[in-house]
Amino acid sequence: MDKKKKPGVAVVTEGTAQAALRRAPAKELAPEEEKVLRMRLGAAPPRAAPLEKAGAGLTDLEIELLAYEIEAHLRWKEHRAAHEERARPAPSPVPSRTKEKIVRALRKKT
Repeated sequence: MDKKKKPGVAVVTEGTAQAALRRAPAKELAPEEEKVLRMRLGAAPPRAAPLEKAGAGLTDLEIELLAYEIEAHLRWKEHRAAHEERARPAPSPVPSRTKEKIVRALRKKT
């Protein structure tokens, strides 16, 4: 009896892919491909994985400028949200046939 492994079709679900990515980094994928898969599937990196540093190669001036840009963006979002709230029109009453019947019936009584 020959016990050879036969190539078959494997179905990979999102859950199994997420679990595999959570366990360890994908060895067959490039780092960029792995990032894309993690973002697409919503898989968190392993808990022991080192965190990436976003501003690793920036000078003090560049970091300060980035902080100003972030602060300005947050202020702009707040201003835009407040402006949209003010610009929203008040809801107008919708005529109701039932309501009109009730009003007519009450007018007849008095």
